[in-house]
Amino acid sequence: MRLLIFFCFFFLPLAWSQAQTITPEQLLAKSIEYHDPAGIWGKASIELQLTETRPGAKDRKTKLQIDLPRELFVLDQLRDEHRLESKIQAGTCTFKLDGNTDISDADLTKHRFNCERTATMRDYYTYLWGLPMKLQDPGTQLGDQVEQSTFQGQNCLAIRVTYSPEVGKDIWYFYFHPETYALIGYRFYHDEAKNDGEYITLEGETTIGSLRLPQTRKWYTHSEEKFLGADILNQ
Repeated sequence: MRLLIFFCFFFLPLAWSQAQTITPEQLLAKSIEYHDPAGIWGKASIELQLTETRPGAKDRKTKLQIDLPRELFVLDQLRDEHRLESKIQAGTCTFKLDGNTDISDADLTKHRFNCERTATMRDYYTYLWGLPMKLQDPGTQLGDQVEQSTFQGQNCLAIRVTYSPEVGKDIWYFYFHPETYALIGYRFYHDEAKNDGEYITLEGETTIGSLRLPQTRKWYTHSEEKFLGADILNQ
């Protein structure tokens, strides 16, 4: 009980004081300094090995190559007992099925090998694994202030993020540790009044070079608290 009282009277006022004095831009800068202290995001080629789990489905083994300076993205997956590789570089796409580039039209359709989907997967993976650095991208609109909040029972600092219409329509909230400024989770809504969308928890930490990335990301719906899956970084 004494520890609980001490926590309430010491740490909560500290978090509130930080929320009152730090701006969203400053909070984001501090979080980026924590996750990418050498500033390598967007300047180096990064390879990630993932296990992606989904309820009722076999685990997917996924390898990503993200090389933003070369405009290169490679998605290599073991999925449905096949090895599927999609590559996009400077807008040009190539595909491999079990190591072969000679793919029938039927298999192209079956495995959704097309440039539009590859670009979508590139944007999806690059955004998630590039957080919080991606919150510096053009079109990102940070809220007016930092809020004192809680996420999964943990006191934190939060910022609201929207995007210019040509970038996206969803509303996001990002949650940061009040002392280290590490990203601890986030959520998004298509329509906040309907409580739709999802929230994402981050567990553990893995170092890729000098990058500090979450080891496990878990997805849940807002409305039903339904578990949707997990992405596990294996390095």
